[in-house]
Amino acid sequence: MVATCASEISEEYDRASELKAFDESKAGVKGLVDAGVSKVPRMFIQPPDNLRTCSPQFNFPVIDLHGMDSDPIRRKEIVEMVREASETWGFFTVVNHGIPESVLEEMMDGTRRFYEQDIEVKKKFYSRDLSRKVIYNSNLNLYISKAANWRDTFYCLMSPQPLNPQELPATCRDILMEYKEQIMRLGLKLLELISEALCLNPNHLKDMDCAEGLLILCHYYPACPQPELTMASTRHSDNDFLTILLQDQIGGLQVLHQDQWVDIPPVPGALVINVGDLLQLITNDRFKSVEHRVLANRRGPRVSVACFFSTCHLPSSKLYGPIKELLSEENPPKYRETTVRDYALYLRSKGLGGTSALPHFKL
Repeated sequence: MVATCASEISEEYDRASELKAFDESKAGVKGLVDAGVSKVPRMFIQPPDNLRTCSPQFNFPVIDLHGMDSDPIRRKEIVEMVREASETWGFFTVVNHGIPESVLEEMMDGTRRFYEQDIEVKKKFYSRDLSRKVIYNSNLNLYISKAANWRDTFYCLMSPQPLNPQELPATCRDILMEYKEQIMRLGLKLLELISEALCLNPNHLKDMDCAEGLLILCHYYPACPQPELTMASTRHSDNDFLTILLQDQIGGLQVLHQDQWVDIPPVPGALVINVGDLLQLITNDRFKSVEHRVLANRRGPRVSVACFFSTCHLPSSKLYGPIKELLSEENPPKYRETTVRDYALYLRSKGLGGTSALPHFKL
């Protein structure tokens, strides 16, 4: 059925006009749903090989961080679990991470308030100008990707350059500033654990400025009338060092593990952590940046908040390559050095689509 629907798209179909009209509405996917669409517009229909199959046979790793700062024996156990998950999955869930559940709930509520406010207020933030620190739009790669995702996104560049709180929407201003502080603290702790998992000094990745930049992306996935025809987020890997994801209880996030799609089940109060492309590059493939995706759903809206540790939108001449302490005659460097910005620009030029940008930087 999916293959038939996708193949029935006429060659005369004017995709460019549909994209332009959608973009100029500034209403996003939520605007389509609010208007009562009963069928997925053609611009969202995905090729059949991007659609659903999932294996239930794996247990996704969950790591309890309780005691990591107070119990040296427990910390060693946590470091070992982080190492194993980063090498084999590239993903893991953390509980007892130190961010109060009330803060997580308010961050989700603040995201919903932004999307569900008066559309004319929301439109003031709509832009595709990546030089801006605060942006709302639908599908960053709208004009590059083969099919649009069933998702709207609100984007904030929170660090390293201080963001004036007045630039943020009033609906979620206070919680975004609080959440930034909480995520920065947790991110530094996670980078310590990852450094130790690599048998490096705990501050090694921090001293490399892996936590210098922070982007917060608040995603809104409206209910979809035909979820079998589209994706909430196409398969991709993240072009950062580390990602910390807060998701609601609807689910739909999947990771590619041993060539099979595996559900990442929502856990109340938990956060999902994943290795980014740049961390795989500097660890010389020791830790894996793994492709993942989000399924569209008849239930909704689904809300998630993704925090990316990266300086990809800032000009910088700082070069990143495989960490010298990890190299040897048996493990020579596999990647050439690159700036964070050059890596991100290359990835953006090719769009999301299930192929990693890492091979482009191989030696």
